[in-house]
Amino acid sequence: MATDYVKKPKIAVKDINLYYGDYHALKGITMSIEENNVIALIGPSGCGKSTFLRLFNRMNDLIPNVKVTGYVMVDGQDINDRSTKVDELRKNIGMVFQKPNPFPKSIFENVAYGLRVNGVKDKKFIEERVERSLRQSALWDEVKDKLKKSAFELSGGQQQRLCIARALAIEPSVILMDEPASALDPISTAKIEELIYELKNQYTIIIVTHNMQQAGRVSDKTAFFYMGELIEYDTTKTIFTNPANTRTQNYITGRFG
Repeated sequence: MATDYVKKPKIAVKDINLYYGDYHALKGITMSIEENNVIALIGPSGCGKSTFLRLFNRMNDLIPNVKVTGYVMVDGQDINDRSTKVDELRKNIGMVFQKPNPFPKSIFENVAYGLRVNGVKDKKFIEERVERSLRQSALWDEVKDKLKKSAFELSGGQQQRLCIARALAIEPSVILMDEPASALDPISTAKIEELIYELKNQYTIIIVTHNMQQAGRVSDKTAFFYMGELIEYDTTKTIFTNPANTRTQNYITGRFG
């Protein structure tokens, strides 16, 4: 008898523990993330959200005395396995940081940078990919006539969308966002949120946010972290309207955080 086809998750996290020296920062976290979903990570400062986010592109490797146990599987591959090429992993998993961090280069070269670093020399290909990435990040119409100008001439919101375009240019399948709108004004924040909604058709997105309303607007599922533990993980609607755990309820209603 044929077995039913079961779709594998895009990302599977199994019993992850992370230590900074003796400090136990992430405690036994297990989570499954489907493709083309937006996952919001919420919780008070210092609860482990950003540490968890940095697992996926192994940014925690850059911190001394970090030890990780458990498994993080992306497309069925254990990303912590010795055979994993971290450079390849970081091409597949893009990162957008809290504050816009464009390079001191032109708008064009900011987006082209990752392609050039990865050995792409075809001028036409680079031009096409830069345009496509800027269109995907809803920035093309605003910058198409000033591609040679410095990225620092852009507004904060435009710089953040430029950083998203830079991440998209090397065609990742997962995008990590660490509070991508926290330094932006409300209009720029709305544009970033619209962009996240559009991008999930092609990418799997994990976003850390302190903004409950933002989590509610952009995500399919929400994970609530508290003191290094994953307290609850469910559809965003369930987390915000009918959470199973009292601590989740207390956090989203503002009783602590």
